[in-house]
Amino acid sequence: MNANADSAWANCSNAATKQAAARFAALSHPARIEILRYLAGSKSCCCKDVVERLDLAQSTVSQHLKILVEAGLVRFSPEKQRSRYEIDREALTTFSGQVADLVETCCSSSEEQQKA
Repeated sequence: MNANADSAWANCSNAATKQAAARFAALSHPARIEILRYLAGSKSCCCKDVVERLDLAQSTVSQHLKILVEAGLVRFSPEKQRSRYEIDREALTTFSGQVADLVETCCSSSEEQQKA
């Protein structure tokens, strides 16, 4: 995350709101969504596996993986010569619930306004 995003979130008092915003930001790039899709199909993989699959530069994939790890959507496990990455399925399930709650809240508020 950049400093501007962090300062913009300073007024948000709810930790879950800040976490959800960080996860939305992490998913705001198409390559990161494709990385998650790739990781979903395997128990874990190394950066090189993702590079070969997505035809992106190793440095680009590394940066995207770093952002996904920082957002808590992907787990990082350092191994001897290659680090391993895997989806944090529990975190994705939690995030999915947060998104569903947000949509439900927004939609129910909209319906109530339309009735008034």
